[in-house]
Amino acid sequence: MIPLQTDVFAATGAAEIFLLARIVFGVTLAFMGLNHFLNLEEMTGYAQFKGLPAPGFSVVASGATLVLGGLGLVVGAFPVLAAGALATFLLVSAVTMHDFWSIDDPEEKQNEMISFQKNVYGAGAALAFLVVGGVEWTYAVGIGLF
Repeated sequence: MIPLQTDVFAATGAAEIFLLARIVFGVTLAFMGLNHFLNLEEMTGYAQFKGLPAPGFSVVASGATLVLGGLGLVVGAFPVLAAGALATFLLVSAVTMHDFWSIDDPEEKQNEMISFQKNVYGAGAALAFLVVGGVEWTYAVGIGLF
């Protein structure tokens, strides 16, 4: 049996690099979420075009998920919840909003494929944060459910 490693950030500079990763990833997602609110009408129209039920609510809920999840990772508050919500949202929205396989126009198909790939690798990063969400983070407020 492999012993549980509790001090994963003990290596020199590891805590600082992890903080930088949290800031880069979390702020980017929070900014994307803010964009949902700043462009609510356009985003709602796109969600409606894609056939989402309750498109206005979907845009607001996804914006809140991105803002709260991103900031949660930055400050280290509820990291398991934040990372899990972000991973789930990014995977679901990749498939529902960026279904490049169903598009005929080559330029539109390429744009949707790029957005799909961004969501998938973002989900991968969120899953990586989820893995370490249960250990103590340095430079964090340190509140969470787990």
